[in-house]
Amino acid sequence: MKRIALFLLTNIAVVAVLGIVASLLGVNRYLTANGLDMTSLLGFALVMGFGGSIISLLLSKTIAKASMGVQLISAPRNADEAWIVETVRELADKAGVQMPEVGIYEGPANAFATGAFKNSALVAVSTGLLSGMTREEVRAVLGHEIAHVANGDMVTMTLIQGVMNTFVVFASRAIGYLVDSFLRRGDSRDSGPGIGYIVTTLVLDVVFGFLAAIIVAWFSRHREFRADAGSAQLLGQTQPMINALYRLGGMRPGELPKSMQAMGITGGIGALFSSHPPIEQRVAALQALRG
Repeated sequence: MKRIALFLLTNIAVVAVLGIVASLLGVNRYLTANGLDMTSLLGFALVMGFGGSIISLLLSKTIAKASMGVQLISAPRNADEAWIVETVRELADKAGVQMPEVGIYEGPANAFATGAFKNSALVAVSTGLLSGMTREEVRAVLGHEIAHVANGDMVTMTLIQGVMNTFVVFASRAIGYLVDSFLRRGDSRDSGPGIGYIVTTLVLDVVFGFLAAIIVAWFSRHREFRADAGSAQLLGQTQPMINALYRLGGMRPGELPKSMQAMGITGGIGALFSSHPPIEQRVAALQALRG
């Protein structure tokens, strides 16, 4: 829970800081003082929407190392670590990306890839996954993560999140302005945003935020199918990835922070908010690919 909370607080803090700066600069008051300026509002929404996502992306490796306790394998200490590094190197070469940093962290079965650029990524696996899977299955999971890197999924998900954030900021403030104008009709005083604007914006930020999260999760689930197929292509066969998924189905998966769940091998809760499809669907897609 501490790791998850750290990631959530990081993203919330970034957006909050941007909001505070905007308020101190008088952006909200400017947008509503003499009628809503749609161009200015859109510019404000773009900065707010993409600002937090891009900053989180640029800091993703640093945050992942700190929050997950990732120990980088700079010099393999044993045969297992040497095998992991060489396997990642082999898969990265096949995928046409530069060798990512490789790390191990303590925890139940899971793995993830992160980083702002595909040629400077981080791939990490948990001790629970390494101890609970065969090498062939671990290789398939590493192939899945390298496929995420090669597909540029970290940037893709950041852009999708940025678009959704922009919509949330723009729509909530535009509707907040309309509500505030209706409540204050006939009031000629120029006193900036009223209580109607403030309350409506806060409520709609939450409501639209949930809707945006559902859409982002839907995109994430589709990226998982592609990463599974990418692993099968890198390994030259689908069965190792199928076996790894079946193995995961019988294990208690480790939780990843919300901002990293889309790049993991498993994660998410609930059908609408899950970052990953059910294992049965993923296996079925691989079997269809094999057919």
